[in-house]
Amino acid sequence: MLEGPGAEESELGSEEPCVESCHAQRVLQTLNAYRRSGTLTDVVLRAGGRDFPCHRAALSAGSAYFRSLFAARQLERVLTLVPVVPVVPVVPVTPEAPGAGPAGAASALAVVLDYVYGADVRLRAEEEAAAVLALAERLGVAGLRDACASFLEGRLRAANSLALRRVAAAFSLTSLAERCGRVLRQAFAEVARHADFLELAPDEVAALLADPALGVAREEAVFEAAMRWVRHDAPARRGQLRRLLEHVRLPLLAPAYFLEKVEADELLQTCGECRPLLLEARACFILGREPGALRARPRRFMDLAEVIVVIGGSNRKGLLKLPFADAYHPGSRRWTALPTLPGYMRSEFAACTLRNDVYISGGHINSRDVWMFSSHLHTWVKVASLHEGRWRHKMVVVQGQLFAVGGFDGLQRLRSVERYDPFSNTWAAAAPLPEAVSSAAVVPCRGQIYVIGGARQDGISTNKVQCFDPKEDRWSLHLPAPFSQRCLEAVSLEDTIYVVGGLMSKIFTYDPDRDVWGEAAVLPSPVESCGVTVCDGKVYILGGQDDLGESTDSVFTFDPSSGQVEAQPSLKRCTSSHGCVTIVQSLGR
Repeated sequence: MLEGPGAEESELGSEEPCVESCHAQRVLQTLNAYRRSGTLTDVVLRAGGRDFPCHRAALSAGSAYFRSLFAARQLERVLTLVPVVPVVPVVPVTPEAPGAGPAGAASALAVVLDYVYGADVRLRAEEEAAAVLALAERLGVAGLRDACASFLEGRLRAANSLALRRVAAAFSLTSLAERCGRVLRQAFAEVARHADFLELAPDEVAALLADPALGVAREEAVFEAAMRWVRHDAPARRGQLRRLLEHVRLPLLAPAYFLEKVEADELLQTCGECRPLLLEARACFILGREPGALRARPRRFMDLAEVIVVIGGSNRKGLLKLPFADAYHPGSRRWTALPTLPGYMRSEFAACTLRNDVYISGGHINSRDVWMFSSHLHTWVKVASLHEGRWRHKMVVVQGQLFAVGGFDGLQRLRSVERYDPFSNTWAAAAPLPEAVSSAAVVPCRGQIYVIGGARQDGISTNKVQCFDPKEDRWSLHLPAPFSQRCLEAVSLEDTIYVVGGLMSKIFTYDPDRDVWGEAAVLPSPVESCGVTVCDGKVYILGGQDDLGESTDSVFTFDPSSGQVEAQPSLKRCTSSHGCVTIVQSLGR
């Protein structure tokens, strides 16, 4: 037993919050009972032809709108009838919903009043929740907004995701908008089959088709959605065909599907603006995809994905040649071992991709061997040998043909260039370089080949930019680079060339159209003889040698859209002077 006045005071104090809460609840319950019976009510709200007797004090306490209204007219005691006109929400009509008519207006006001008077709020359908939300926003009833938003999130599914996205936008419901976006992406193929999709504005359709995270296993679903939207009102919408088709990744379609369903489509056959996109896709099927090309890049959740292939190279001290070949999937951050090239433990060789197969050549003085890794057969195959043995050269692909450029034969730097035709499996001489170089950055961009920097002779590097036009078989010189370095690497992305290596701590950019150099970002440390490739719209910089001559396992990405350099999971081992390319691979492999 507690003794003394202090004990009694302590006991009462411990129960005070509960007493207050219970008392407040009883008062609200009494007021709500009075409202339902019309006891002591002093105002009537009318909605949808139905009257709701209420108490001004209760309405003023729960609604900013009524508080303002009654305060402004407190002397007008004759004000007894207040018409309430609800907002018509933009949601689909469902059989179980009360709708936006008179009955729906009355139902929405009934729910709002239940909430104001402290009664339980039970919502039945999306339309009712949207109507209540709209009315609560108009009347300034705090708290009911969150309840409606939570209910709508719980009822979200593919069939109503577009409608609820409109509700989220209309009432600035951030969480609901994000959830709708996720459902739209994850269930796009199902969303596109519903009538709401056909009523979207062109901007909305284009934004959906352009999303790289669209949850489709195959690109055919995206093409069919775009064509279904156009055909819903072909006379009015055929002018949007080119705009929408730009966001369909036609090179990812199955070739037979492209031939039978795309090129044979009557709407597309009569759309002259679409012709370049069809030709681009056909060129990808025949010649292979261009590195970094957006429309040839798999979407994030497809059955296909871009993977980075790392081949051979030197170990940390540069003394041992590594025999390994591995594929890295950035999405899952998973490494997969690939077949090792038979007897091919080399470094400073050339590597590139042609029609999704990997080609490598060189790797030691005067080497003429060329090997191909077939991504389809998952094996290495020896192809026709180079005419001239070369090392520290580069290979690139333009318009379906592979070019071996420059290099070193053990005695001198080479000017010679060779062109490989995969259909005939033959090499032929191309126009020689204006200046012989080895260990230069060589990169294709906009149908041209750019040779940047490189070693002219031992200890002497150049800053020249040599440009080759394959159609004219002719070289020209462009604006020199702001550096004279060797052991460089370069890639092109969205018509811009990015150059790294040469123990430079910066990523340099070159715009071929304007013939202008710039600086894109600063690396954490200088590096040379690294692997550089484009994957998922980012520039990957893998391994290489630091300023102490030791190989590293560091991996960084540069994102042109943000300008940021970010560290990534390390390589499986310290590696430099290795092959590094990107191919498309089935995730089931």
